[in-house]
Amino acid sequence: MPIYEYRCAACGLQKEHLQKIGDAPLTACPQCGEARYERQISAAGFQLKGNGWYATDFKNPATKKPASPPPCQGGEGACSAATCPAAADS
Repeated sequence: MPIYEYRCAACGLQKEHLQKIGDAPLTACPQCGEARYERQISAAGFQLKGNGWYATDFKNPATKKPASPPPCQGGEGACSAATCPAAADS
């Protein structure tokens, strides 16, 4: 069950509530009783790391690794210092 954050616009009370996804949002403030208790938008409490579908299908393309290493790093030959892509990165 997710944890939802609520805030009362009348008294300023902020509190977390454990609710089922299908439950109706709370409206009455437990402290002052006003019907100005609203669910807040907040970040998810987890972070996806490592390899998986989210890294290959949804990750920002600008942060993806290059498809293949330069020839001098891949063991397929050597390049001069002037034309070496690995030397340009450092």
